[in-house]
Amino acid sequence: MEKQFDHLSHQQRLAHQWESAKTYSAPNNPGPQFSIDTPPPTVSGSLHIGHLFSYTQTDIIARYKRMTGLSVFYPFGFDDNGLPTEKYVEKKLNISAHAMGRTEFIKVCLKETHGVEEEFKQLWQTMGLSVDWNLCYSTISDSTRKISQQSFIELYKKRYIYRKNEPALYCTTCRTSVAQAELDDMEVPSHFNDIVFTASNGDELSIGTTRPELLPACVALLYNPNDLRYQYLKGMTAKVPLFGFEVPVIADELVEIEKGTGLVMCCTFGDKTDITWFKKHNLPYKQVIGFDGKMLPSADILAGLKVGPAREAIIDALKEKNLLLRQKPITHSVNIHERCKKEIEYVMLPQWFLNLLDHKQKFIDMGNNINWHPAHMKSRYINWVKNLGWDWCLSRQRFYGIPFPVWHCNSCNHIILASEQQLPIDPQETTFAGTCPQCKNSDITPDTDVMDTWNTSSVTPYICYQLANPNTQSPFTDKQVEQFIPMSMRPQAHDIIRTWAFYTIIKSAFHNNRIPWNDIVISGHVLSDAKEKLSKSKGNAALEPQQLLKNHPADAIRYWTASGSLGQDVAFSDAQIKIGQRLVTKLWNAFRFVLDHAQNIDPKKSPEQFGTINEWLLDNASKTFASYTHYLEHYEFGLALAQVERFFWHNFCDNYLELVKDQLFKPERYSAQEVEATRWTLYQAGLRILQMYAPYIPYVTETLYQQLYQPRENVASLHQTKYNVVQTAFDFPTSSRIAEVVIEIASTVRKLKTERQLSLKTELATLNLHTNNNALIDAIKKLETIIKGVTQAHQMTLNTDVIAQSSIEQVEPIWNAHIALSETKI
Repeated sequence: MEKQFDHLSHQQRLAHQWESAKTYSAPNNPGPQFSIDTPPPTVSGSLHIGHLFSYTQTDIIARYKRMTGLSVFYPFGFDDNGLPTEKYVEKKLNISAHAMGRTEFIKVCLKETHGVEEEFKQLWQTMGLSVDWNLCYSTISDSTRKISQQSFIELYKKRYIYRKNEPALYCTTCRTSVAQAELDDMEVPSHFNDIVFTASNGDELSIGTTRPELLPACVALLYNPNDLRYQYLKGMTAKVPLFGFEVPVIADELVEIEKGTGLVMCCTFGDKTDITWFKKHNLPYKQVIGFDGKMLPSADILAGLKVGPAREAIIDALKEKNLLLRQKPITHSVNIHERCKKEIEYVMLPQWFLNLLDHKQKFIDMGNNINWHPAHMKSRYINWVKNLGWDWCLSRQRFYGIPFPVWHCNSCNHIILASEQQLPIDPQETTFAGTCPQCKNSDITPDTDVMDTWNTSSVTPYICYQLANPNTQSPFTDKQVEQFIPMSMRPQAHDIIRTWAFYTIIKSAFHNNRIPWNDIVISGHVLSDAKEKLSKSKGNAALEPQQLLKNHPADAIRYWTASGSLGQDVAFSDAQIKIGQRLVTKLWNAFRFVLDHAQNIDPKKSPEQFGTINEWLLDNASKTFASYTHYLEHYEFGLALAQVERFFWHNFCDNYLELVKDQLFKPERYSAQEVEATRWTLYQAGLRILQMYAPYIPYVTETLYQQLYQPRENVASLHQTKYNVVQTAFDFPTSSRIAEVVIEIASTVRKLKTERQLSLKTELATLNLHTNNNALIDAIKKLETIIKGVTQAHQMTLNTDVIAQSSIEQVEPIWNAHIALSETKI
């Protein structure tokens, strides 16, 4: 073995070896299936350290499950359609999708995303993800577009999807409608403005508003019917200041009597309450903000201005006419688009919606049937469903996405669906052949919207099913899909519970009335110094994965990812990576020792007698492995790693290797059977250590396995070995108690030598041991050679100060370490 582990050369070699040998493909690892609904990362530039954090945690679980004897179905996808990819391409190439035109822009996006995906794949392979790269998909591919369009048609036929000219959340910066789940809240400074309206009887009415620029969109004034101040206004109208038109004054219980002046204006639209009043009172629609964020000609004196300048202009005009009574500075929460962080508007658009509000209890029941890890994350899901206020708007007014497979008859408004044989299809590129099936008119136009990218991501279990069954015509109608769904596990971050988790549960519920997965495993985020999530959009992702992988072994970075607990955000830790590097070095050095002393062992030839120290190690190895499996079965990879760490560093390196060195370096002092048992134990314990570390640090463990174990185990890769095949459980409680005493003796001698500033190699003339446990004497005497070897003592005396009727089982509470160092022999 080399003196040091050259991680760069071994990483490159093993990554190539694993892929060429298909080490991680399900067919090469037969057994009951464990399927993973892997998150497809968004193709919107480069990855950041947060991606490495969560995806490696998933890989730890996948590797563990494979080594338990399961056939792990572990695909990988790339989310390469939708707004994030469009924005990335526009920024990178300094182009505008609207200026370039739809067809050309799509071509550019396809080219750019392909290059990014290749970079992503290389990085994931370097990180050691045990993905089956033959099971790879992209959300813009023909097969995925077909599945997404099939889902739309199926749910439309089941009447879950409807189209309506409906007020919608709209981002004027991104120029598209958005869903409720894509909103964030942000506190912003503003003003509460009291503005003068004039009632039809001549009275001046004071109206409080934070959005005076919407005055030209005012369609009514409202008061609470229980507000005695304004009951006289019933049936009256009021004149809108500056613009002169009149609007009705209406009583409505939703008006808060104590808020502002108790009078409010309804504009189309300032907020969700405006939409409620608009529908309830059958009010007219006046659009004054365009889809580009500029005020329309209908805004009169404000036409052409952006919303911010329009607000300033209207305030100045009101002041000039003495129509602004007062301004009060406030801070209030507004809805912003999570992508661009700009405020949301509300506009009327003909759009596609998925009915959610009528099925909220069904979604809650589905969520309760899924195992959430950690369990408290389920409450986020339940609270989100309970507080839903909108059906899911599926439509997006963008280019690079999956088109709705629909044409519209302009004569009778009939909706014409594409046939199964036509999918995938882009209606804007395919003229409808024929006439309207309903009215026979030929005036037919294509639907020009594309689907929300979550509408595709929400069917990833069905995409996975298609990968596993490529001859399936439709995963939604194939009866065999119920043998695949629910999948075993969905790993994801907590911030997309309300989107990816929720939408996937919806689709599975509507399509097959089944939960999409049995377990959902929630990871945290990596935080910046400002305690914000690391992300490209925030501009705080300074730790580039490529650079990290140049400076550190992939194993060390993976070790850091395991330090996080499920669902918990963590700060990036360079110190934890350095601890991982020390572990790699320690493993390498420890197994150089193992290689020197255990390479000629026949692992199938178990010793008849192990000896106390070997039995202690094997007993501890079995107990450690039991705890390790318990935690990993509950996806607690950090707690499982802690079990291995304690066993390797403390039991194996600090104690066991020190105790048996004398046997291995001076075998003439011991019987051949004792030495052979130690070599066998060294071999077996070493293999178990490599197996337990394998999911976390696959490169160094695989390299060590190849050099020491593979010829004897006759399994091509450590990662294809099975935990229960390599070793059965050992149970030696008595030997463990005795060995703990020997370890205490050795530890105390080391401490005394250190206190006296003696080298640990200093030889002792006599080691005097005193105990009040009479039953322990015989056991200790049998280990005299080992004790003398580890303490460098020439002679050992063992005396009982008090003769007691004790048993070995009582060693721990009775043993009182009293060790005297006789004259030292230099």
